[in-house]
Amino acid sequence: MQEKKTVVIAEDHTILREGLKALLNANDDLIVIGEAEDGQNAIRCIMQKTPDLALLDLSMPKMGGISVIKEINGSIPETKILALTQHAEEEYALEALKSGAKGYCLKTSNQAELLFAIRTVLSGKTYVSPEISDRVMEGYLESKKRVKSKSSWETLTQREKEVLKLVGEGYRNKEIAVFLSISVKTVEKHRGNIMNKLNLHSASALTAYAIDKGLVVK
Repeated sequence: MQEKKTVVIAEDHTILREGLKALLNANDDLIVIGEAEDGQNAIRCIMQKTPDLALLDLSMPKMGGISVIKEINGSIPETKILALTQHAEEEYALEALKSGAKGYCLKTSNQAELLFAIRTVLSGKTYVSPEISDRVMEGYLESKKRVKSKSSWETLTQREKEVLKLVGEGYRNKEIAVFLSISVKTVEKHRGNIMNKLNLHSASALTAYAIDKGLVVK
């Protein structure tokens, strides 16, 4: 009997997560061994279960998918990561792949394509949804050959992006400190840096910016 490949699903929408679980478990070669509804629980679950594959939404509460990808890739690189996302912009795909994801699949894909993407990544190859694969390659080649000044967004560190996401989700400094296991003073410092870099000076402005960048889904 063929040994089943283990999968953890990280997706904040319960109906979609349950649908994905049912789809994968209906296949003889796949089995879902864990689920997570936000970025922080995704890291905990993947660390505990060490699955063959993590199927990961990029827009999750508390901690975004890119941060989760970097954390998992650095800690348990044997777990392959397939990003499943609504973001069809090539910059999101490039950031995910550069962070350690082995695949990038759009939520507009049908079931057959998703299963193909999963098996492609599990086989050790890279997968990018056909709708954006050409643009991703063009973006990669363009970024290699041209030097450009960084935008305000690009000057933010990954930690600052995590703080910005949580601010956008309405969390207070004390709550953010708990989520990220840092001090309140450090959170305040990050917020100050974010405001200076983006030239935004209120929580509402930061929230609007976070929504515009896809960090917060409204």
